[in-house]
Amino acid sequence: MNPAIDLIVFGAGGQVGRAVVAEARRRGLTVTAAVRAPERHADLAGPGTTLVRCDVTDPDAVATAALGHAAAVSSVYTPDVPSVAFYPAAVRALVAGLGTAGVHRLVHVGVATTLETAPGVALHDDPAFPAAHRAFSLGHAAALDLLRDSPATLDWVVVTPPLDLDRTAPGTGHYRTGGPQVLGARIAQADLAAAVTDQLTGPAAHHREQIAVAE
Repeated sequence: MNPAIDLIVFGAGGQVGRAVVAEARRRGLTVTAAVRAPERHADLAGPGTTLVRCDVTDPDAVATAALGHAAAVSSVYTPDVPSVAFYPAAVRALVAGLGTAGVHRLVHVGVATTLETAPGVALHDDPAFPAAHRAFSLGHAAALDLLRDSPATLDWVVVTPPLDLDRTAPGTGHYRTGGPQVLGARIAQADLAAAVTDQLTGPAAHHREQIAVAE
């Protein structure tokens, strides 16, 4: 990636977002960390990392923040808005805003419960699946459908970790990649961050599809 600012990370203040920022910086990439409340995440700013305010559900705000970047990562979450409203709104804004900004690569972090246990059957479709968790998962599923319907100019991939995302284990430097089916039970957060960063460019990149990653 060649622009002066390589990467923008939406949701950079969350645990996965922070891990992606750290991994990108470790690789020498220049990062813009986009968050709703920069005053709560001042520690993200530093050499090679610029902190900006952005409402990811606002396409104009996304376009302004993303202008001049080579690629974008979305690892967003809010407890304040129901998932079925938030994630579709965020993806609509990302599709529109990145298009306006001329950013064509988007790596979106998904949720394990949208992965398939059989062709066309998501984990959240199990009758025994808890209703509250299913509602959250359906928001991610709706966002995935919007990405599938997005203009061909947006080169997206949804990187989906397993249910057990170990936030404290050190990275192993290794992970497996599969299709939209359940792949494994666990991954270290540091390895998920590596998998997300690997999808930005190069031979590991997948295009306009959901993939699973696991240890």
